[in-house]
Amino acid sequence: MPVYSMTGYASAQHSTAKSVSDTESKSAPASHLGLEIRSVNSRFLDLSFRLPEELRQFEPALRELLVGRLKRGKVEVRAAIESNTQNTVQDPSTRLLQRLNAVQDNVKAWLPNAAPLSVADVIRLAANEQTSTQDWREEILPLAETALKELLSARQREGARLASMLTEHIGQLRTLAAQAVPLVPQLVAQQRQRFLDRWKEAMDLSDGATLPEAAQDRALTEATAFAIRIDVAEEITRLNSHLDELERLIKKGGELGKRLDFLIQELHREANTMGSKSAALELTHISVDMKVLIEQMREQVQNIE
Repeated sequence: MPVYSMTGYASAQHSTAKSVSDTESKSAPASHLGLEIRSVNSRFLDLSFRLPEELRQFEPALRELLVGRLKRGKVEVRAAIESNTQNTVQDPSTRLLQRLNAVQDNVKAWLPNAAPLSVADVIRLAANEQTSTQDWREEILPLAETALKELLSARQREGARLASMLTEHIGQLRTLAAQAVPLVPQLVAQQRQRFLDRWKEAMDLSDGATLPEAAQDRALTEATAFAIRIDVAEEITRLNSHLDELERLIKKGGELGKRLDFLIQELHREANTMGSKSAALELTHISVDMKVLIEQMREQVQNIE
């Protein structure tokens, strides 16, 4: 399965012109429906909708569509309806004029002093009639499906880029871990010799009250204790194990963002322990370089679904 990012954008549009009755000689104005889906990273699936009143009734169906295809992310769905009635003056239909005339006569019968309808009132009502009767039931869900497929494709492309970057960082961490492995025995040997040299100097300055064999045993004991404190072999082993699991999850794909985030925390813990045990500048540099890479990986993992 592919790796999906939670970041993406997609849009889809649909234009239509309403059919009119045989009594009218002109076609109704075209309407344009535009739909956008924006997605950013989030711990859970967080959906929000910004729809015009004409499309409010379709929000449950849109929500069900998105929940079935998306697992995580802060997703915003925007829709807008545009019509050329906003920029042009529409001719009122004969049916509308007849209805307005009947309504006006009825109002006049009850309210003789009521002001008659103006031309502007009739034009405004004609524009409302053109836009309010449009039914987007057959267009909205296929349009959302098209936009959702485009969003998933965008998230997949971004996910592939993130997976490639993580794989590259994993290789760099393996290289750093390999560089740290031979440093530990060298440090242990150096420190052991340093302890022996110090005890020898101390014995040369002493009055001989302490037996040389006991002093040498004490030096070896101190060197052994120091070797245990600075031994990072277990940390390197666990770090390589976490890297193996990271590679396996990335190759497997699917919904893995939370598991990757947990493994990144474990990597950081091992690198931090290596730094705290460091007894040489070279090992400190390796630990710092590891933590820089792991932090970069953490930022990328936050965007994976």
